[in-house]
Amino acid sequence: MASGGKTKIKILYLLKILQEETDAEHGLTMAQLIERLAEYGISAERKSIYGDINALREFDVDVRTYQRNPVEYAIERRGFEIGELMLVVDAIQSCRAITDKQAQMLIANVKTLATNRDQARLDRRIHVAGRIKSVNESVLDTVDAIHEALRLRCKFEFLYSRLGADAKRHCTRNGKKHVVTPAGISYDDGFYYLTAWDDEYDEMREYRLDRMSAAAVLHDMPASRAEEVRTYKAESGKAAVFGRFAGNETTTTLRTEPGKLEIVTDRFGDAVLSIVALEGGIADVCVRVCKSEQFFGWVAGMGKAVRIAAPQALVGEYRDYLRFLLED
Repeated sequence: MASGGKTKIKILYLLKILQEETDAEHGLTMAQLIERLAEYGISAERKSIYGDINALREFDVDVRTYQRNPVEYAIERRGFEIGELMLVVDAIQSCRAITDKQAQMLIANVKTLATNRDQARLDRRIHVAGRIKSVNESVLDTVDAIHEALRLRCKFEFLYSRLGADAKRHCTRNGKKHVVTPAGISYDDGFYYLTAWDDEYDEMREYRLDRMSAAAVLHDMPASRAEEVRTYKAESGKAAVFGRFAGNETTTTLRTEPGKLEIVTDRFGDAVLSIVALEGGIADVCVRVCKSEQFFGWVAGMGKAVRIAAPQALVGEYRDYLRFLLED
């Protein structure tokens, strides 16, 4: 019999012990289970623990019996494998859209899904260049609020700030809130972006979520420009964009030197339309891209490893861009 007032929750402590300390390779004997329960102030007999284990099995907890010497008990099947939890932790560590404090809190929650033994393996360290240092901890709450506005088809408001020459953040519009109709959220280069119809500018615009504050869903203000919002959502994401600087979409051929093909395919992803092999390991890669100075800057940064080969009109624009940079 379990002792004291903990009789009714003995099975919960047993589940906690099995979850934290066991897996397919590491089980606990009956004597060890009795010892662990005693550490929680619970005195239990073998017969009662057998009954609790059967009750857990009826509740679909995968408690296995291993015919070892002596017999051991363990939870084998879990919601996540340790490899899957490692991927989740790596994704959190790599995310630049949240602060280091938020990342550590999320990882602490993820670690509760692993055994005590595996939790140490989740103490991974990934250097994240450019993680935001803002005291604003509300990015994830802002994501939820935007999704609520999308679901309810209503407007969304927020203050927006930019870094000034004095190294301080200043609100745009002289502190007046932006009121927009959300079209969607995207995640690019470590940051969340809101694409929304802005009535004041009468166009679709983008805003970075970590620059927002005082965000709120305007439940009593229905969404505007529903057709423009719907069309944007249907047509976005077809061409590669550099640094969120969208321009006119165009198809171009990038001539790639030997051994550099993966640089192009990694950068353009689904925007790669075709690859044609030429002599000497050279390849012509046809891509769809939003033409911008940032795209030209990326090509220039590749030196002679990647060059614009076609169309000739775009080659001419790229040369003009380089000449402009050389001007005094």
